[in-house]
Amino acid sequence: MNQATEFTDVRDIVEILRKIRRIEIFTKRKVNDLFSGEYHSVFKGQGMEFDEVREYQPGDDVRTIDWNVTARMGAPYIKRFTEERELVVLFLLDVSASGKFGTQLKTKIDIAAEICALLAFSTIQNNDKVGAIVFSDHVEEYIPPEKGRSHVLHVIRKVLSHRPRGRGTNIASALEFLLKVTKRRAIVFVLSDFISPEFDRPLAMASRRFDLVAIHIRDPREMDIGIATMVRLWDQERGTERLIDLGGRDARDRFKNYIHARDDRLQELFRRSGVDAIDIDTEQDYTKPLSLFFRARKRR
Repeated sequence: MNQATEFTDVRDIVEILRKIRRIEIFTKRKVNDLFSGEYHSVFKGQGMEFDEVREYQPGDDVRTIDWNVTARMGAPYIKRFTEERELVVLFLLDVSASGKFGTQLKTKIDIAAEICALLAFSTIQNNDKVGAIVFSDHVEEYIPPEKGRSHVLHVIRKVLSHRPRGRGTNIASALEFLLKVTKRRAIVFVLSDFISPEFDRPLAMASRRFDLVAIHIRDPREMDIGIATMVRLWDQERGTERLIDLGGRDARDRFKNYIHARDDRLQELFRRSGVDAIDIDTEQDYTKPLSLFFRARKRR
C-alpha cells in the first residue's frame, strides 16, 4: 500500500467514525420519539417461557394445572408462563450499484445505512440481538446476530464502510442465504430498491418463517425526469449508458406508466406474500414513514 492510499483509507475511517457518532447522537433522540413502547409491543418474542408455579385461584384456566405438583401438595397448582421477549433482528442490505443513485443530498444506500443504524440502536433498549446480511448480486458479508452496544456499533461500522464487490442485485440469493443460516424466528428488514430478477418464491418462503418487512427506497427522479427531452441514462449495475428520447407526451407517459406498473407489481407481490412494506424517498424524512408503520402495526 502506498502512502497516498494509506492516507485515503485513514481519512475514510475517520469520516466513518464521525458519521457513526453523528448517527448515534441523532438516533438516541429518534429512538425515544419513534419507538418508545412501540418497538417492544409491535414485534413478538420467540414464544412462551416458564415463570412460576402457584396455587390455583378461581378463574384460572384449568388447562394450566400442574398435575404433578398438585398430587404432591394435595391442592391444585398451576403453571404460569411469560412471553419470551428476546428477539433476533436481521438486516438484508442491498449494496448494489443502483443504490449509489441519488439526486438529493443522500443516495439510496446512504438512507438505507442510516435506517439500519436507527433500527439497530433501538434493539439495544430491548436487549435484542442484531445481525446483517450485506448483498449485491451475491451475499458479500454476513454478521451473525449478537447483543450489546459494541456489537451494534460493529454492525453499523461494517454497513457504512462496506465497499461492494458486485454491481448487480440478486434478492433471491440473499433470501435463500437467510433461510440457510437462520433457523429460529427473526424480524428481517430488507432494505433495497428491489430492482432485481425474480424473487417471488424465496420471498414467500422467508415470509412464512420470519417476520419480514420490506423497506423500499426510491429517488424522486426515478419517477419524474423533469422537462428534459433527450435523457442520458446510466445503468450503474451494468455499467452502460443509453440515450432515450422522451420529448413527446406519449414517450413520457409510457415511461411513467412503466415505472408505476413496476411499483404496482412489487406492492402486489408484497401483499400476496404477506410482507409488510414501507416506501421511502431519498428526499423525505425517513423517520416519518417508519413512525407511521410502527403506529399502524401496533393498532393492527
